[in-house]
Formats: sequence, structure tokens, C-alpha cells
Amino acid sequence: MTTKSMRNPVARPLQYVALLAYMCFLAFPLVFLLTTAFKTDREIRSPDPSFLPQSLNFDNFTAAIERADLFRAAGNSLLTAVTTTVIVTAVSLPAAYALVRFRTKLRAVATGWILLSQVFPFILIIIPLFLLLKNIGLVNTLLGLVLVYAVWALPFALWMLQGYVSAIPVELEEASAVDGAGRFKTLVRIVLPLLAPGLVATSLFTFINSWNEFFFALVLIQDPDMQTLPLALARFVGAEGQVQLGPLAAAALIACLPSLVFFMLIQKRLTAGLLSGAVKG
Repeated sequence: MTTKSMRNPVARPLQYVALLAYMCFLAFPLVFLLTTAFKTDREIRSPDPSFLPQSLNFDNFTAAIERADLFRAAGNSLLTAVTTTVIVTAVSLPAAYALVRFRTKLRAVATGWILLSQVFPFILIIIPLFLLLKNIGLVNTLLGLVLVYAVWALPFALWMLQGYVSAIPVELEEASAVDGAGRFKTLVRIVLPLLAPGLVATSLFTFINSWNEFFFALVLIQDPDMQTLPLALARFVGAEGQVQLGPLAAAALIACLPSLVFFMLIQKRLTAGLLSGAVKG
């Protein structure tokens, strides 16, 4: 028996143990949020709190929905995130393809813009951005928020899609052209199916960032009817830092559900796209 074969029986269980520990580490915040959402205020403030609630208490969910107008805020966040995702995907897909396939001087400029745009912190651009949106009448509107999110997410989306476009062999497009297919038909029937994993990953990144974004929304939105979900969650933190932990946990749990559902749906399509790309390649 070789040394390698002797190590395998020991290494394999250790890998599973490490993977299980990592999964528990990632799942603990969500489990803690779930247990806290069902606790009473007395259980939360107890000097010796238990990890699990003594009984299922739904008062926190009722308080979260009534006090923060959670459904309206969730609708605003959903509209903003979906619109931003559609705009970013529609713009970044042809732009990434053009940057990879057409070797021009514009590519270096675009690449420099992508890298440079990720350097500036939010706080540095928020004042000129606010003044610009105010001059064109887009402050305190969801349209202005969508435009800000789209511009902010576009560079990274371009960067992601460039890698996926570069991985597609040019020979596939050349073979399609030899068979008589035009460029548009080649893009739709050859390139687009192979880019499905990249499009899904880009959409997922854009949606989650737009859904969770807080700073831009805090500065640009003042109307309570226009507030997004992160702003609604901030209502449970008092002016003196006092936190209504039970309703906040319930509201945060409700806020996490759309992202989790969206990720589960996208994950299936992402896996299918990866397998389809592997078979076609």
C-alpha cells in the first residue's frame, strides 16, 4: 500500500469535517436571525438568554410589517433591483462582447475606466452626484436611484462578462460564418447560449447589490413612500442607538427571503448553463 493511498482514508473525512464547519459558519447568522425573530422581548433582554425561543412568537413580524411599512419598501426595492438588473445586463452584454472581439484603442480606455471607477469611495462622489441629480429633478425618485445603481454596477458587470466572452473560442463564430450565418444570428444562436452562466452571474451580482444597497438610498431618498427596504430596516434603530432587536430580526428575515429565493432559482439556471456550455464546447 502506497503512502498516498494511506492518506486518503484520513484526508477525506477531514475534508468533509472542514466543509461542514464552513457551512455551519455561514449558516449561523441566518439561524440566529431566525431564532431571534420568534423570541419575545423578555427573552431577548434576559441576562441568560437561550439560543432557541421558548415558543413561537409572531408579534415581532406583526410589528415589523406595521411600523416600517415593509411591503411598500419591499416593492420599491424589488422594482429598483429588477430594473437595474435589466439595464445593466442589456448594456454590459454587447459592450463586453465589443471590447473583447474588436481590438481598438477604445478598449484600453474602457478598461482603464472600469478599474478607475472601482477606486473611488462612495463618500467622495455622493455630493456631486446629489447636486447633479437635483439639477435634473431626479432626487427623491426611484428612477434616479436606478440610474445611480446601474452606473455603479456597470463597470464590474463589464469586467465579469469580458472573462466569459474571452472563454468562448472565436473558431465557433468563424465556423458559423462559413456556414452562412450572419453576425446577429451567430450571436443569438452560438454566443448567447454559451454566455448564459455569465449573464446569470452578472444578474445575480447586480440584483443582490441593488437590493441591499443603503448609502445611496439614504442620501437620495427622503420621501417615506419611496424608501427602499434597507431604509425601512434602519427605522428599528433609535436615535440614541437603542435597537428593537425582535422586530428588526423579523424584518431582516423577511428582507432576506426574496434574495434567497432569487438565488435558488438562478443557481439552477447557472448550473444548467455551465453544463450546457461544457457539452457544447
